[in-house]
Amino acid sequence: MRILVASHTYIVDLNCEKLRALSQLEPGIEVTVVVPKRWQPGGVQNKTIETAYCDEGSFKIVPVSNFSQNHQGLLTFGADLISSLQQFRPQIIQVEQGSRGLAYTQMITLNQLMGLKAKNVFFTWWNLPYELKLPVALLEKYNLSHSHGIICGNQDGAEILQLKGYQGLIKVMPQLGVDDKLFTPQSQPELATKLGILPTDFVVGFVGRFVKEKGLLTLLQALISIKDKSWKLLLLGRGDLYTELLKIAAENHIQERVIIIESVAHNVVPHYINLMHTLVLPSETTYKFKTLTAIGWKEQFGHVIIEAMACKVPVIGSNSGEIPHVIGDAGLVFPEGDAQALANCLTQFIENPEFAQKLGEMGYQKAMTQYTNNALAEQQLDFYKELVNSH
Repeated sequence: MRILVASHTYIVDLNCEKLRALSQLEPGIEVTVVVPKRWQPGGVQNKTIETAYCDEGSFKIVPVSNFSQNHQGLLTFGADLISSLQQFRPQIIQVEQGSRGLAYTQMITLNQLMGLKAKNVFFTWWNLPYELKLPVALLEKYNLSHSHGIICGNQDGAEILQLKGYQGLIKVMPQLGVDDKLFTPQSQPELATKLGILPTDFVVGFVGRFVKEKGLLTLLQALISIKDKSWKLLLLGRGDLYTELLKIAAENHIQERVIIIESVAHNVVPHYINLMHTLVLPSETTYKFKTLTAIGWKEQFGHVIIEAMACKVPVIGSNSGEIPHVIGDAGLVFPEGDAQALANCLTQFIENPEFAQKLGEMGYQKAMTQYTNNALAEQQLDFYKELVNSH
């Protein structure tokens, strides 16, 4: 099976591991990844990534000239895309730029004009209700009507597209898996000593942006209410709430219990996660529906949850967005914004370590069977086979 995947996501080599795994699953599978030749990550001016050609046999990365270097919805490719399509002649074309991406429209059109007869697939994370104005509404309608399959990063996204009238095949799975060679259970006694974490401390962890929608203020209030327990809060990340978090901690005389690590390389993150007795993702939905569009945010997946699971760290999450689906019965879920409910979850783990360990084991098994790069590659291949065999 010849599979072509196009997205700016894969200019970062770390993000290619699932597709590499896909190319190795069975003999005869070839994966070509089309990426923009030049890209400005986050739209940052004067910081342009120039991608390079890579040939690993059944897996290739092909940089193609591109228009728009910092807007994924407006990304389109130059004429050298045509020669890549002619040479490779894919059976699956997957574009990971959303339901109204111009690059997807371009691929659909070239697929038709060149007579490739490939199955058209797109990936989307979008999980908020929306209405579109012309001409964007027509663009999305064209893309949906020519899609043979859709991969959504979350259940909400799948339901939204079905409400839009899409009746084809949909697979719900994240775009990227967890690296089970990097995120694995591993004792970190030296790091614990360095951070002043005692063997008797129950370490509550968070990894992510320090912003209100991530629910950090709710997490802090929950911990303040259980001051009589021997806990410490380990925060990994950075953001606008940094000063406020320290202020609240000082006002409640718990500043010695709060450890903030602002900048950590990706390959070091597992060391800190392995210090945690639980990882909490207390995200809080903020969106409001106004004048044809949704303004705000809802948790699209919560990748750090599966990273913690892979380390056998039991997880607690709010019921925002995809979090309850990711956790399932392999952790605890509380109503978003409810500090008392979160405190109750934390107390269960503190007072019943056997229960916490059991959920940690269940989370590990779920991560290994559903969320590693290899597991996701197998799910994606099964979906492609279903598409190719359908009429």
